[in-house]
Amino acid sequence: MPKKFIQRFSPKPETLKAHPHLKYLGKALHNPGLWHLNRRSASGAIAVGLFCAWMPIPFQMVLAAVIAMIFMVNLPLSVALVWISNPITMPPLFYGAYRLGAFILQEKVVDFNFELSFSWLAQILETIAPALLLGCFILGIGCSFLGYLLTRLIWRFTMVQKWQKRNKKI
Repeated sequence: MPKKFIQRFSPKPETLKAHPHLKYLGKALHNPGLWHLNRRSASGAIAVGLFCAWMPIPFQMVLAAVIAMIFMVNLPLSVALVWISNPITMPPLFYGAYRLGAFILQEKVVDFNFELSFSWLAQILETIAPALLLGCFILGIGCSFLGYLLTRLIWRFTMVQKWQKRNKKI
């Protein structure tokens, strides 16, 4: 069940290998371990994707792809999971991470008014960056660990169900 469900929404490796913007990766994309879907690669990809989703940096998908290549986990799944933090969900996710980091660092939560300028961005990052980064790192580690564990457990549970169903037929 999980394997077929994930494969239904995953792009084909041939499509991604032929993509003009991905040709700079060369033969690294041709490694079959990046496209194989099993309990180990899926749970690792979910951990990578969830960790990168919590990172308050641009190009989270590139980071997820590089980490997936390093750990040899499913590349499309790890990149797709980064979109948990999209432009709609980022403000509440990162605000919660900032609040957690401020709590751990025992700092006062700073109220601020949004202003679209580099000076405002530089000034606000000086005040909230340590708490935000700490909160994002802790939540990234926690969510990736939880996602890894739940994926392994759900995968195992569905396999046991298949085995039991097959044994009942015999």
